[in-house]
Amino acid sequence: MIARFAIPFFLIMGLVVVPLLLVLLCRWLMPRRHWRKGAVACTLIIWGLVLYGHLVGYQQLEVHRYDFVSEDLPKAFDGYRIVQFSDAHVGTMTGSRQWLLQRAVDSINALKPDVIIFTGDLQNLHPDELQEHMETLRQLHAKDGVYSILGNHDYPTYLDCDEATKAALVKQMILYERELGWKLLLNEHSIVRRGSDSIVIAGMENWGSMKRMPRKGDVKKTLAGLSPDSCPFIIMLQHDPSAWDEKILPECQAQLTLSGHTHGGQFELFGWSPASLSYKEWGGWTYKDGRALYVSTGLGALIPFRLGMPGEIVQITLKSSNFEH
Repeated sequence: MIARFAIPFFLIMGLVVVPLLLVLLCRWLMPRRHWRKGAVACTLIIWGLVLYGHLVGYQQLEVHRYDFVSEDLPKAFDGYRIVQFSDAHVGTMTGSRQWLLQRAVDSINALKPDVIIFTGDLQNLHPDELQEHMETLRQLHAKDGVYSILGNHDYPTYLDCDEATKAALVKQMILYERELGWKLLLNEHSIVRRGSDSIVIAGMENWGSMKRMPRKGDVKKTLAGLSPDSCPFIIMLQHDPSAWDEKILPECQAQLTLSGHTHGGQFELFGWSPASLSYKEWGGWTYKDGRALYVSTGLGALIPFRLGMPGEIVQITLKSSNFEH
């Protein structure tokens, strides 16, 4: 129910509740002759930030380019280009915002990736949100295709309906992604080959540490049948970054994990984001013992607001430390 009313809740909080609290704070802390001016100034600043984040910040998009170096990477995949995007929330990109999704698709294709990876949350609440965007999403193209996983919003987590209806909605979401030609991984993996060399792209279902988050991800099932000798390099896709510490690191040897989910809190000020209150890894790179997690801060959002945290597309070029570049 909360997700259904997220946008009006945000507007009421940003334009009414927070300014009112600041007015009361000014009245309490400031001298009597100045508090009204302070309250007006604070209110105007908050209104300006809310409107800027809604009308301008949400439309901002950045492409970030990185290299990931691993001694386990097979020679044939040295220079392999991955383009990741996450948390599209296409249900928010309707009407006058449809151009935002088209711009993102064009930007991804312009990077000429070897593979495109989507790390979950394609919808807001219901699979039917995808219908008006199917033709746009079908335009995504990479040599080895588009791989995807489901995020928490891609399940009917926030809908009040019976279990049979929930199961049907998940099936509908899966059908839509496969109609796009995407390789949706549901606790499964796929092997990408270059001659005699290969890498694994493995996709877990959502596994979240926070209450109400779906816990369907299964590392062992995802990698069933693999041995380190046959496929030494694994790219693990998992929507929720909390699974990296709690499930992925202790249960497998995936060198690179790609996640999303946090949106970077959709707000950053002097390097601080509210996402840091809930997630240890909430954006960018984290490294442990030669293994790495990249958390995308997302392309879109349920609530059309971003301030200091633009939408992002990520290009990761794989490099082997065993070869000179």
